[in-house]
Amino acid sequence: MAVRWHARLDSIPISLPPSGAPIINAMKSSLAHILLNRDGPKIQPGSRSYERSWIRDGALTSAALLRIGGTREVRQFIDWYVPFQYGNGKVPCCVDHRGADPVPEHDSHGELIFLIAEYVRITGDTAVARVHWPNVVAAVNYIDTLRRQRLTPEYDAPDKRHLRGILPPSISHEGYSAKPAHSYWDDFFALRGLKDAVELGYALGETAEAARIAALRDTFRVDLVESIENAMRVHKIDYIPGAADLGDFDATSTTIALAPGGELRYLPRAAVERTFDRYYEEFIKRRDGPQTWEAYTPYEFRVPGSLVRLGERERALEVLDWLFKDKRPPEWNQWPEVVWRDQRIPRFFGDVPHGWVASDFIRSVLDLFAYEDERETGAALVIAGGVREEWMR
Repeated sequence: MAVRWHARLDSIPISLPPSGAPIINAMKSSLAHILLNRDGPKIQPGSRSYERSWIRDGALTSAALLRIGGTREVRQFIDWYVPFQYGNGKVPCCVDHRGADPVPEHDSHGELIFLIAEYVRITGDTAVARVHWPNVVAAVNYIDTLRRQRLTPEYDAPDKRHLRGILPPSISHEGYSAKPAHSYWDDFFALRGLKDAVELGYALGETAEAARIAALRDTFRVDLVESIENAMRVHKIDYIPGAADLGDFDATSTTIALAPGGELRYLPRAAVERTFDRYYEEFIKRRDGPQTWEAYTPYEFRVPGSLVRLGERERALEVLDWLFKDKRPPEWNQWPEVVWRDQRIPRFFGDVPHGWVASDFIRSVLDLFAYEDERETGAALVIAGGVREEWMR
């Protein structure tokens, strides 16, 4: 058993000098925690508070697994989750022992398509895409149905133009669970799904359907960017808001637009840069200022990957280093869903280790070494965009 575990964890293909050993060890532990939290084919963020499978967590965790050899586990998760899709194409946000959860969360449809496409991209196994192509098309059509709810004449009015053409309110973003909001998190995943559906369609020779979806993708992207620009004007802000109707600041949510969204070149660049500049400014206050903060979520591990894509190597490493030290307990390679400054405070912290947090950590560390950048001329592989100079030397 020990030999098998060592072989599996040694699949992480990174070798660093001694100063980088803690990062590699934590990546191996994170991979182990993800695998241990599985229940058969089900990828789960935990085994206590979160003994259920979300397509949101599962898709992003699968993206991490695929980059370090976890193709078998991802294939099993895809084949298990897809049958829970509803007849109208809606993809449930999560599934547990009771079955699919019908909660109104609109990121799930794009996430399922992204999951299938990412598996195909990494493995070349188009047979999976062929088997699940009807599910992909059904999810695309459901995204279109949702979008059309915000294309009625009502949303041509000046006070509602910032809501036009995007997905209706949902609670997929946990911060909006008390009241559904027009979350751009949903829209970025929907656009990612539409892009991936086009790619899968052409790969399978489904050219007519791929062309139809491509037209939907392009129209949706135009409406989404216009919505963001209009929301910034309505709320008098200079950053990408988390939700169109709130104008809230949430850089951790906006990371999805860059990875896996791949939309950096289409979004208003100044607003994207201001979003992550503001994040960094607030991060510095938290790190170096008076210790007034109570808690944060280590989902912020997604931010270093975005900073690397913006050419901010040093900032990415500063954020990564600070988040890395907040392991709980400090000597263990694991993070809870919520980190409290006072470690003894009796408050909810979710499962620890938390599988989705572990996968965000893995993806951002891998991005330091290599990531795929979607450009007008095609995809480019960016090498060592976030690697420390001392490691280079």
